[in-house]
Amino acid sequence: MNETKQTAIIIGGGIGGLFCGAILSREGWHVKIFERHCKIGGGLHQFVRRGVAFETGMHVMGAFHPGGVLHRICSYLGIADKLTVMPADDDCFDMFHIKSDGKKYRMPRGYEPFTANLCRHFPEERANIHRYMEALYGICKEVRLYNMENPDISFQEFSDDFMQSVGDFIDSFTRNEQLRHVMGYCNPLYAGDRYTTPVYIHALISKFYIEGACRFVGGSRQLAEALAGVVRQAGGEIYAGNGVKHIEIEDRNAAYIVDDDGTRHCAERYISSIHPSQFFKLTDTSKIQRSYWQRIDSIPNTYSVYTLYIIFKPGSFRFFNYTYYYQEDYAETWEHHLYTEENWPRGLMFITPPVTERDVFAEKMIVNCVMNFDTVRRWEDTVTGKRGDDYEAFKRRCEEKIIRKLEELFPDIRTCITGLYSSSPLTIRDFYNQKEGAMYGVRKDCRNMALSHIAVRTKLKNLFFTGQNINLHGILGVPLTAIGTCAELVGMENLLDRINAYKIKT
Repeated sequence: MNETKQTAIIIGGGIGGLFCGAILSREGWHVKIFERHCKIGGGLHQFVRRGVAFETGMHVMGAFHPGGVLHRICSYLGIADKLTVMPADDDCFDMFHIKSDGKKYRMPRGYEPFTANLCRHFPEERANIHRYMEALYGICKEVRLYNMENPDISFQEFSDDFMQSVGDFIDSFTRNEQLRHVMGYCNPLYAGDRYTTPVYIHALISKFYIEGACRFVGGSRQLAEALAGVVRQAGGEIYAGNGVKHIEIEDRNAAYIVDDDGTRHCAERYISSIHPSQFFKLTDTSKIQRSYWQRIDSIPNTYSVYTLYIIFKPGSFRFFNYTYYYQEDYAETWEHHLYTEENWPRGLMFITPPVTERDVFAEKMIVNCVMNFDTVRRWEDTVTGKRGDDYEAFKRRCEEKIIRKLEELFPDIRTCITGLYSSSPLTIRDFYNQKEGAMYGVRKDCRNMALSHIAVRTKLKNLFFTGQNINLHGILGVPLTAIGTCAELVGMENLLDRINAYKIKT
Protein backbone atom coordinates (compact mmCIF):
# COMPACT_ATOMS: atom_id res chain seq x y z
CA MET A 1 0.00 0.00 0.00
CA ASN A 2 1.22 3.50 -0.84
CA GLU A 3 1.58 5.25 2.51
CA THR A 4 0.93 8.66 0.90
CA LYS A 5 -2.59 7.68 -0.11
CA GLN A 6 -5.49 9.17 1.78
CA THR A 7 -7.65 6.54 3.49
CA ALA A 8 -11.37 5.89 3.74
CA ILE A 9 -13.45 3.22 5.43
CA ILE A 10 -16.86 2.48 3.92
CA ILE A 11 -19.58 0.81 5.98
CA GLY A 12 -21.79 -1.27 3.70
CA GLY A 13 -20.90 -2.95 0.43
CA GLY A 14 -24.15 -2.25 -1.41
CA ILE A 15 -24.48 -0.11 -4.54
CA GLY A 16 -23.69 3.14 -2.72
CA GLY A 17 -20.68 1.77 -0.88
CA LEU A 18 -19.26 0.17 -4.03
CA PHE A 19 -19.68 3.28 -6.16
CA CYS A 20 -18.05 5.42 -3.45
CA GLY A 21 -15.25 2.90 -3.11
CA ALA A 22 -14.65 2.78 -6.86
CA ILE A 23 -14.71 6.57 -7.26
CA LEU A 24 -12.31 7.18 -4.38
CA SER A 25 -10.03 4.40 -5.63
CA ARG A 26 -10.03 6.02 -9.07
CA GLU A 27 -9.08 9.30 -7.35
CA GLY A 28 -6.08 7.71 -5.63
CA TRP A 29 -7.49 6.86 -2.20
CA HIS A 30 -6.93 3.64 -0.29
CA VAL A 31 -10.34 2.18 0.53
CA LYS A 32 -11.62 -0.49 2.89
CA ILE A 33 -15.23 -1.67 2.48
CA PHE A 34 -16.98 -3.71 5.18
CA GLU A 35 -20.09 -5.71 4.24
CA ARG A 36 -21.88 -7.89 6.78
CA HIS A 37 -23.53 -10.10 4.17
CA CYS A 38 -21.40 -12.88 2.72
CA LYS A 39 -21.73 -11.28 -0.73
CA ILE A 40 -21.28 -7.68 -1.77
CA GLY A 41 -23.74 -5.81 -3.94
CA GLY A 42 -26.86 -5.04 -1.92
CA GLY A 43 -29.54 -4.44 -4.55
CA LEU A 44 -27.18 -5.99 -7.13
CA HIS A 45 -27.15 -9.26 -5.22
CA GLN A 46 -28.30 -12.46 -6.91
CA PHE A 47 -29.30 -15.83 -5.49
CA VAL A 48 -29.51 -19.18 -7.27
CA ARG A 49 -32.28 -21.78 -7.17
CA ARG A 50 -32.07 -24.94 -9.29
CA GLY A 51 -29.23 -23.41 -11.22
CA VAL A 52 -31.26 -20.28 -12.08
CA ALA A 53 -29.94 -16.89 -10.88
CA PHE A 54 -32.43 -14.27 -9.69
CA GLU A 55 -31.84 -10.55 -9.08
CA THR A 56 -33.01 -9.37 -5.68
CA GLY A 57 -33.41 -5.70 -6.56
CA MET A 58 -31.91 -4.24 -9.72
CA HIS A 59 -34.29 -5.43 -12.43
CA VAL A 60 -34.53 -2.48 -14.80
CA MET A 61 -32.11 0.40 -15.36
CA GLY A 62 -31.58 3.36 -17.63
CA ALA A 63 -28.84 5.70 -18.90
CA PHE A 64 -26.33 2.93 -19.65
CA HIS A 65 -26.47 3.82 -23.37
CA PRO A 66 -23.50 5.74 -24.82
CA GLY A 67 -23.84 9.33 -23.66
CA GLY A 68 -26.12 8.38 -20.77
CA VAL A 69 -25.12 9.56 -17.32
CA LEU A 70 -24.43 6.06 -15.95
CA HIS A 71 -22.48 5.07 -19.04
CA ARG A 72 -20.39 8.20 -18.53
CA ILE A 73 -19.74 7.35 -14.86
CA CYS A 74 -18.86 3.73 -15.68
CA SER A 75 -16.58 4.87 -18.53
CA TYR A 76 -14.73 7.13 -16.08
CA LEU A 77 -14.35 4.13 -13.75
CA GLY A 78 -13.11 1.96 -16.64
CA ILE A 79 -15.89 -0.63 -16.38
CA ALA A 80 -18.40 0.32 -19.10
CA ASP A 81 -17.04 -2.31 -21.48
CA LYS A 82 -17.29 -4.98 -18.78
CA LEU A 83 -21.09 -4.73 -18.54
CA THR A 84 -23.51 -6.57 -20.80
CA VAL A 85 -26.60 -4.40 -21.06
CA MET A 86 -29.57 -4.83 -23.41
CA PRO A 87 -32.01 -2.01 -24.26
CA ALA A 88 -35.70 -2.66 -23.72
CA ASP A 89 -37.81 -2.82 -26.87
CA ASP A 90 -37.96 0.49 -28.73
CA ASP A 91 -41.72 0.27 -29.22
CA CYS A 92 -42.44 -0.84 -25.64
CA PHE A 93 -40.12 -0.47 -22.66
CA ASP A 94 -43.14 -0.55 -20.31
CA MET A 95 -46.59 -2.08 -20.64
CA PHE A 96 -49.38 -0.57 -18.52
CA HIS A 97 -52.41 -2.87 -18.58
CA ILE A 98 -55.81 -2.02 -17.06
CA LYS A 99 -58.13 -5.00 -16.56
CA SER A 100 -61.42 -3.06 -16.30
CA ASP A 101 -61.38 -1.76 -19.89
CA GLY A 102 -58.72 -4.07 -21.33
CA LYS A 103 -56.51 -1.14 -22.38
CA LYS A 104 -52.81 -1.85 -22.90
CA TYR A 105 -50.60 1.21 -22.99
CA ARG A 106 -47.32 0.30 -24.71
CA MET A 107 -44.78 2.95 -23.74
CA PRO A 108 -42.14 3.51 -26.46
CA ARG A 109 -38.64 4.76 -25.71
CA GLY A 110 -37.72 8.37 -26.44
CA TYR A 111 -39.31 11.75 -25.73
CA GLU A 112 -41.11 12.15 -29.05
CA PRO A 113 -42.40 8.54 -29.40
CA PHE A 114 -43.52 8.53 -25.74
CA THR A 115 -45.36 11.83 -26.18
CA ALA A 116 -46.94 10.78 -29.48
CA ASN A 117 -48.15 7.53 -27.92
CA LEU A 118 -49.99 9.35 -25.12
CA CYS A 119 -51.53 11.64 -27.74
CA ARG A 120 -52.79 8.64 -29.73
CA HIS A 121 -54.59 7.30 -26.68
CA PHE A 122 -55.90 10.72 -25.62
CA PRO A 123 -56.13 12.83 -28.82
CA GLU A 124 -58.33 15.46 -27.20
CA GLU A 125 -55.56 16.03 -24.61
CA ARG A 126 -52.77 16.60 -27.13
CA ALA A 127 -51.93 20.15 -26.02
CA ASN A 128 -52.03 19.21 -22.33
CA ILE A 129 -49.77 16.20 -22.90
CA HIS A 130 -47.20 18.34 -24.68
CA ARG A 131 -47.26 20.88 -21.84
CA TYR A 132 -46.87 18.08 -19.30
CA MET A 133 -43.87 16.54 -21.06
CA GLU A 134 -42.17 19.90 -21.49
CA ALA A 135 -42.64 20.66 -17.79
CA LEU A 136 -41.46 17.17 -16.79
CA TYR A 137 -38.21 17.56 -18.71
CA GLY A 138 -37.87 21.13 -17.51
CA ILE A 139 -37.82 19.93 -13.90
CA CYS A 140 -35.03 17.47 -14.75
CA LYS A 141 -32.92 20.34 -16.14
CA GLU A 142 -33.09 21.98 -12.72
CA VAL A 143 -31.26 19.07 -11.06
CA ARG A 144 -27.71 19.99 -11.96
CA LEU A 145 -26.05 16.81 -10.72
CA TYR A 146 -28.45 14.71 -12.80
CA ASN A 147 -27.04 16.56 -15.80
CA MET A 148 -23.45 16.19 -14.50
CA GLU A 149 -23.25 19.90 -13.70
CA ASN A 150 -21.77 21.29 -10.52
CA PRO A 151 -24.68 21.99 -8.12
CA ASP A 152 -22.44 24.19 -5.96
CA ILE A 153 -21.52 26.79 -8.60
CA SER A 154 -24.16 29.25 -7.45
CA PHE A 155 -27.31 29.46 -5.41
CA GLN A 156 -30.27 28.10 -7.31
CA GLU A 157 -33.91 28.96 -6.88
CA PHE A 158 -36.08 26.09 -8.02
CA SER A 159 -39.24 26.61 -10.02
CA ASP A 160 -42.68 26.55 -8.41
CA ASP A 161 -43.29 23.12 -9.96
CA PHE A 162 -40.20 21.52 -8.46
CA MET A 163 -41.38 20.92 -4.91
CA GLN A 164 -45.10 20.37 -5.36
CA SER A 165 -46.60 16.92 -5.02
CA VAL A 166 -46.61 14.64 -8.03
CA GLY A 167 -50.41 14.47 -7.88
CA ASP A 168 -50.83 18.25 -7.91
CA PHE A 169 -48.34 18.51 -10.76
CA ILE A 170 -50.12 15.96 -12.95
CA ASP A 171 -53.57 17.29 -12.09
CA SER A 172 -52.55 20.81 -13.16
CA PHE A 173 -52.31 19.65 -16.79
CA THR A 174 -55.50 17.68 -17.29
CA ARG A 175 -58.90 16.90 -15.79
CA ASN A 176 -59.03 13.56 -17.56
CA GLU A 177 -58.83 11.02 -14.71
CA GLN A 178 -57.67 8.17 -16.92
CA LEU A 179 -54.85 10.23 -18.34
CA ARG A 180 -53.85 11.36 -14.85
CA HIS A 181 -53.42 7.73 -13.79
CA VAL A 182 -51.58 6.78 -16.96
CA MET A 183 -49.14 9.65 -16.38
CA GLY A 184 -48.42 8.23 -12.91
CA TYR A 185 -48.27 4.55 -13.88
CA CYS A 186 -44.60 4.03 -12.92
CA ASN A 187 -44.97 5.19 -9.30
CA PRO A 188 -44.24 1.65 -7.95
CA LEU A 189 -40.65 2.34 -9.05
CA TYR A 190 -40.33 5.04 -6.40
CA ALA A 191 -43.09 4.23 -3.86
CA GLY A 192 -44.97 7.29 -5.00
CA ASP A 193 -47.75 8.92 -3.04
CA ARG A 194 -49.71 11.41 -5.12
CA TYR A 195 -50.17 13.81 -2.19
CA THR A 196 -46.67 13.82 -0.66
CA THR A 197 -44.03 12.63 -3.14
CA PRO A 198 -42.14 15.63 -4.58
CA VAL A 199 -42.62 15.81 -8.33
CA TYR A 200 -38.87 16.01 -9.03
CA ILE A 201 -38.62 12.31 -8.06
CA HIS A 202 -41.35 11.41 -10.55
CA ALA A 203 -39.73 13.57 -13.23
CA LEU A 204 -36.20 12.23 -12.85
CA ILE A 205 -37.23 8.59 -12.80
CA SER A 206 -39.71 8.97 -15.66
CA LYS A 207 -37.13 10.66 -17.91
CA PHE A 208 -34.49 8.13 -16.86
CA TYR A 209 -36.53 5.23 -18.27
CA ILE A 210 -38.16 7.06 -21.18
CA GLU A 211 -34.73 7.83 -22.60
CA GLY A 212 -32.88 4.59 -21.97
CA ALA A 213 -34.71 1.72 -20.29
CA CYS A 214 -32.49 -1.36 -20.31
CA ARG A 215 -31.53 -4.41 -18.28
CA PHE A 216 -28.48 -6.52 -17.53
CA VAL A 217 -28.05 -9.64 -19.64
CA GLY A 218 -27.14 -12.49 -17.33
CA GLY A 219 -27.73 -10.62 -14.10
CA SER A 220 -26.89 -7.48 -12.14
CA ARG A 221 -24.03 -8.97 -10.14
CA GLN A 222 -21.68 -8.09 -12.99
CA LEU A 223 -21.87 -4.43 -11.92
CA ALA A 224 -20.99 -5.28 -8.31
CA GLU A 225 -18.02 -7.34 -9.44
CA ALA A 226 -16.83 -4.63 -11.82
CA LEU A 227 -16.98 -1.95 -9.12
CA ALA A 228 -15.21 -4.23 -6.64
CA GLY A 229 -12.55 -4.82 -9.27
CA VAL A 230 -11.79 -1.09 -9.42
CA VAL A 231 -11.28 -1.02 -5.64
CA ARG A 232 -9.08 -4.11 -5.55
CA GLN A 233 -7.01 -3.08 -8.58
CA ALA A 234 -6.13 0.13 -6.75
CA GLY A 235 -5.00 -1.88 -3.70
CA GLY A 236 -8.19 -1.46 -1.69
CA GLU A 237 -9.72 -4.13 0.49
CA ILE A 238 -13.26 -5.51 0.60
CA TYR A 239 -14.38 -7.53 3.62
CA ALA A 240 -17.48 -9.55 2.68
CA GLY A 241 -19.08 -11.41 5.58
CA ASN A 242 -17.43 -9.05 8.03
CA GLY A 243 -19.46 -6.01 8.96
CA VAL A 244 -18.98 -3.17 11.42
CA LYS A 245 -20.26 -3.72 14.95
CA HIS A 246 -19.05 -0.50 16.57
CA ILE A 247 -17.97 3.00 15.60
CA GLU A 248 -16.02 4.89 18.22
CA ILE A 249 -16.57 8.65 18.35
CA GLU A 250 -14.09 11.06 19.88
CA ASP A 251 -14.33 14.85 19.82
CA ARG A 252 -17.03 14.89 17.08
CA ASN A 253 -14.94 12.62 14.86
CA ALA A 254 -15.16 8.95 14.00
CA ALA A 255 -11.99 7.60 15.62
CA TYR A 256 -12.10 3.97 14.50
CA ILE A 257 -14.43 1.10 13.70
CA VAL A 258 -14.50 -2.39 15.18
CA ASP A 259 -15.40 -5.15 12.73
CA ASP A 260 -17.34 -8.32 13.50
CA ASP A 261 -14.05 -10.12 14.14
CA GLY A 262 -13.19 -7.63 16.87
CA THR A 263 -10.40 -5.89 14.91
CA ARG A 264 -9.98 -2.12 14.97
CA HIS A 265 -9.57 -0.20 11.73
CA CYS A 266 -8.74 3.50 11.35
CA ALA A 267 -8.97 5.89 8.44
CA GLU A 268 -8.96 9.61 7.77
CA ARG A 269 -12.55 9.58 6.43
CA TYR A 270 -15.54 7.32 6.99
CA ILE A 271 -18.59 6.78 4.79
CA SER A 272 -21.77 5.02 5.90
CA SER A 273 -23.78 3.45 3.09
CA ILE A 274 -26.30 1.73 5.37
CA HIS A 275 -29.68 3.06 6.51
CA PRO A 276 -28.93 6.02 8.83
CA SER A 277 -31.11 4.52 11.57
CA GLN A 278 -29.00 1.35 11.43
CA PHE A 279 -25.83 3.44 11.55
CA PHE A 280 -26.86 5.07 14.82
CA LYS A 281 -27.21 1.62 16.37
CA LEU A 282 -23.49 1.08 15.86
CA THR A 283 -22.32 3.97 18.02
CA ASP A 284 -22.90 5.89 21.23
CA THR A 285 -25.59 8.39 20.23
CA SER A 286 -24.90 10.45 23.38
CA LYS A 287 -21.85 11.74 21.46
CA ILE A 288 -24.03 12.97 18.60
CA GLN A 289 -26.41 15.92 18.70
CA ARG A 290 -29.69 14.41 19.92
CA SER A 291 -32.02 16.50 17.74
CA TYR A 292 -30.01 15.38 14.69
CA TRP A 293 -30.13 11.62 15.10
CA GLN A 294 -33.67 11.62 16.52
CA ARG A 295 -34.93 13.59 13.50
CA ILE A 296 -33.33 11.14 11.08
CA ASP A 297 -34.52 8.12 13.06
CA SER A 298 -38.10 9.44 12.95
CA ILE A 299 -38.33 9.80 9.15
CA PRO A 300 -41.00 7.43 7.80
CA ASN A 301 -39.86 4.77 5.36
CA THR A 302 -41.26 3.91 1.95
CA TYR A 303 -43.29 0.76 1.54
CA SER A 304 -41.81 -2.64 0.82
CA VAL A 305 -42.64 -5.42 -1.64
CA TYR A 306 -43.50 -9.08 -1.74
CA THR A 307 -41.62 -10.80 -4.56
CA LEU A 308 -42.40 -14.01 -6.41
CA TYR A 309 -39.61 -15.81 -8.29
CA ILE A 310 -40.74 -18.23 -10.99
CA ILE A 311 -38.70 -20.80 -12.94
CA PHE A 312 -40.27 -21.87 -16.23
CA LYS A 313 -40.02 -25.16 -18.05
CA PRO A 314 -37.73 -24.74 -21.08
CA GLY A 315 -39.55 -23.36 -24.10
CA SER A 316 -42.88 -22.98 -22.31
CA PHE A 317 -43.28 -19.21 -21.72
CA ARG A 318 -42.58 -16.37 -24.14
CA PHE A 319 -39.84 -13.88 -23.26
CA PHE A 320 -40.81 -10.21 -23.30
CA ASN A 321 -38.29 -7.40 -23.24
CA TYR A 322 -40.20 -4.83 -21.19
CA THR A 323 -41.64 -4.25 -17.73
CA TYR A 324 -45.30 -5.19 -17.31
CA TYR A 325 -47.62 -3.25 -14.96
CA TYR A 326 -51.06 -4.75 -14.34
CA GLN A 327 -53.95 -3.59 -12.15
CA GLU A 328 -57.72 -3.86 -11.92
CA ASP A 329 -58.66 -0.24 -12.63
CA TYR A 330 -57.16 3.18 -13.23
CA ALA A 331 -58.01 4.41 -9.74
CA GLU A 332 -55.62 1.87 -8.21
CA THR A 333 -52.54 3.53 -9.69
CA TRP A 334 -51.75 5.37 -6.45
CA GLU A 335 -53.35 2.82 -4.10
CA HIS A 336 -51.20 -0.30 -4.31
CA HIS A 337 -50.26 0.16 -0.64
CA LEU A 338 -53.90 0.57 0.44
CA TYR A 339 -55.15 -2.99 0.65
CA THR A 340 -56.89 -5.53 2.83
CA GLU A 341 -56.02 -9.19 3.27
CA GLU A 342 -58.82 -9.98 0.82
CA ASN A 343 -57.88 -7.64 -2.05
CA TRP A 344 -54.07 -7.86 -1.93
CA PRO A 345 -52.26 -7.47 -4.26
CA ARG A 346 -53.71 -4.31 -5.81
CA GLY A 347 -51.33 -4.60 -8.75
CA LEU A 348 -48.40 -6.46 -10.25
CA MET A 349 -45.10 -5.31 -11.73
CA PHE A 350 -43.16 -8.12 -13.40
CA ILE A 351 -40.38 -8.88 -15.85
CA THR A 352 -38.77 -11.84 -17.60
CA PRO A 353 -35.03 -11.12 -17.14
CA PRO A 354 -32.83 -11.81 -20.18
CA VAL A 355 -30.33 -14.65 -20.03
CA THR A 356 -28.91 -13.94 -23.49
CA GLU A 357 -29.39 -11.13 -26.00
CA ARG A 358 -31.42 -13.42 -28.24
CA ASP A 359 -33.96 -14.95 -25.86
CA VAL A 360 -37.19 -16.22 -27.41
CA PHE A 361 -38.48 -18.05 -24.35
CA ALA A 362 -38.19 -16.91 -20.75
CA GLU A 363 -36.16 -18.86 -18.23
CA LYS A 364 -37.73 -17.04 -15.27
CA MET A 365 -40.05 -14.29 -14.09
CA ILE A 366 -39.79 -11.87 -11.18
CA VAL A 367 -43.06 -10.42 -9.84
CA ASN A 368 -43.14 -7.49 -7.38
CA CYS A 369 -46.28 -6.62 -5.38
CA VAL A 370 -46.40 -3.67 -3.01
CA MET A 371 -46.61 -4.75 0.63
CA ASN A 372 -46.45 -2.69 3.82
CA PHE A 373 -44.21 -3.82 6.65
CA ASP A 374 -47.21 -3.89 8.99
CA THR A 375 -48.45 -6.94 7.08
CA VAL A 376 -45.50 -8.98 8.38
CA ARG A 377 -44.82 -7.11 11.62
CA ARG A 378 -46.07 -10.04 13.72
CA TRP A 379 -42.89 -11.89 12.66
CA GLU A 380 -40.47 -8.97 13.02
CA ASP A 381 -38.56 -10.64 15.88
CA THR A 382 -37.86 -13.78 13.83
CA VAL A 383 -34.87 -14.60 11.61
CA THR A 384 -34.63 -16.15 8.16
CA GLY A 385 -35.43 -19.85 8.14
CA LYS A 386 -36.92 -19.74 11.65
CA ARG A 387 -40.09 -17.71 11.26
CA GLY A 388 -42.51 -20.55 11.99
CA ASP A 389 -45.23 -22.54 10.26
CA ASP A 390 -47.72 -19.66 10.30
CA TYR A 391 -45.28 -17.53 8.33
CA GLU A 392 -44.73 -20.29 5.78
CA ALA A 393 -48.52 -20.65 5.44
CA PHE A 394 -48.76 -16.88 4.93
CA LYS A 395 -46.19 -17.11 2.12
CA ARG A 396 -48.10 -19.93 0.42
CA ARG A 397 -51.27 -17.79 0.46
CA CYS A 398 -49.39 -14.84 -1.03
CA GLU A 399 -47.88 -16.97 -3.75
CA GLU A 400 -51.28 -18.39 -4.67
CA LYS A 401 -52.86 -14.93 -4.86
CA ILE A 402 -50.12 -13.71 -7.20
CA ILE A 403 -50.40 -16.76 -9.45
CA ARG A 404 -54.16 -16.22 -9.71
CA LYS A 405 -53.53 -12.64 -10.81
CA LEU A 406 -51.05 -13.83 -13.42
CA GLU A 407 -53.61 -16.35 -14.69
CA GLU A 408 -55.84 -13.43 -15.66
CA LEU A 409 -53.16 -12.54 -18.19
CA PHE A 410 -51.68 -15.95 -18.94
CA PRO A 411 -54.32 -18.65 -18.31
CA ASP A 412 -51.85 -21.52 -18.83
CA ILE A 413 -49.01 -20.13 -16.72
CA ARG A 414 -49.28 -22.86 -14.04
CA THR A 415 -48.45 -25.51 -16.61
CA CYS A 416 -45.24 -23.60 -17.45
CA ILE A 417 -43.92 -23.38 -13.88
CA THR A 418 -41.33 -25.80 -12.56
CA GLY A 419 -40.06 -23.78 -9.59
CA LEU A 420 -41.60 -21.17 -7.26
CA TYR A 421 -39.97 -19.10 -4.51
CA SER A 422 -40.86 -15.87 -2.74
CA SER A 423 -39.62 -13.23 -0.33
CA SER A 424 -41.36 -10.76 1.97
CA PRO A 425 -40.48 -7.35 3.46
CA LEU A 426 -38.72 -9.27 6.25
CA THR A 427 -36.30 -10.65 3.68
CA ILE A 428 -35.46 -7.15 2.45
CA ARG A 429 -35.03 -5.93 6.02
CA ASP A 430 -32.66 -8.75 6.98
CA PHE A 431 -30.59 -9.06 3.81
CA TYR A 432 -30.34 -5.34 2.97
CA ASN A 433 -30.21 -4.14 6.59
CA GLN A 434 -33.01 -1.80 5.54
CA LYS A 435 -35.35 -0.50 8.23
CA GLU A 436 -38.85 -2.00 7.86
CA GLY A 437 -37.78 -3.55 4.55
CA ALA A 438 -38.20 -0.16 2.85
CA MET A 439 -37.67 -0.84 -0.84
CA TYR A 440 -36.78 2.76 -1.69
CA GLY A 441 -35.33 4.10 1.55
CA VAL A 442 -36.82 6.94 3.56
CA ARG A 443 -39.94 8.71 2.32
CA LYS A 444 -39.60 12.18 0.82
CA ASP A 445 -42.48 14.50 1.76
CA CYS A 446 -42.94 17.73 -0.19
CA ARG A 447 -44.93 19.14 2.75
CA ASN A 448 -41.94 18.82 5.09
CA MET A 449 -38.70 18.45 3.16
CA ALA A 450 -36.71 19.66 6.17
CA LEU A 451 -37.69 16.45 7.97
CA SER A 452 -37.03 14.00 5.15
CA HIS A 453 -33.80 15.54 3.82
CA ILE A 454 -30.58 13.84 4.92
CA ALA A 455 -27.36 15.56 3.88
CA VAL A 456 -24.22 13.67 2.94
CA ARG A 457 -22.36 15.69 5.58
CA THR A 458 -23.10 14.47 9.09
CA LYS A 459 -22.61 16.04 12.50
CA LEU A 460 -19.28 14.19 12.72
CA LYS A 461 -16.48 16.07 11.00
CA ASN A 462 -14.97 13.12 9.13
CA LEU A 463 -18.02 10.93 8.50
CA PHE A 464 -20.39 11.11 5.52
CA PHE A 465 -23.58 9.40 4.40
CA THR A 466 -24.36 7.85 1.05
CA GLY A 467 -26.83 5.31 -0.33
CA GLN A 468 -30.48 5.25 -1.31
CA ASN A 469 -31.73 7.01 1.81
CA ILE A 470 -29.83 10.15 0.81
CA ASN A 471 -31.29 12.29 -2.00
CA LEU A 472 -32.59 9.71 -4.52
CA HIS A 473 -32.79 5.92 -4.56
CA GLY A 474 -32.11 3.20 -7.12
CA ILE A 475 -29.60 2.73 -9.92
CA LEU A 476 -29.99 6.40 -10.85
CA GLY A 477 -30.02 8.08 -7.45
CA VAL A 478 -27.42 6.02 -5.61
CA PRO A 479 -24.50 6.60 -8.03
CA LEU A 480 -25.35 10.32 -8.19
CA THR A 481 -25.39 10.45 -4.40
CA ALA A 482 -22.05 8.63 -4.35
CA ILE A 483 -20.64 11.40 -6.52
CA GLY A 484 -22.03 13.97 -4.08
CA THR A 485 -20.50 12.10 -1.15
CA CYS A 486 -17.09 11.63 -2.76
CA ALA A 487 -17.08 15.26 -3.89
CA GLU A 488 -16.91 16.23 -0.21
CA LEU A 489 -13.54 14.46 -0.14
CA VAL A 490 -12.07 15.20 -3.57
CA GLY A 491 -13.93 18.29 -4.78
CA MET A 492 -17.02 18.45 -6.96
CA GLU A 493 -15.75 20.50 -9.90
CA ASN A 494 -12.64 18.40 -10.51
CA LEU A 495 -14.57 15.14 -10.14
CA LEU A 496 -17.26 16.19 -12.60
CA ASP A 497 -14.64 17.41 -15.07
CA ARG A 498 -13.03 13.96 -15.08
CA ILE A 499 -16.36 12.19 -15.48
CA ASN A 500 -17.58 14.57 -18.18
CA ALA A 501 -14.43 13.97 -20.18
CA TYR A 502 -16.21 10.78 -21.27
CA LYS A 503 -19.23 12.65 -22.56
CA ILE A 504 -17.33 13.53 -25.73
CA LYS A 505 -15.61 10.18 -26.05
CA THR A 506 -18.89 8.27 -25.98
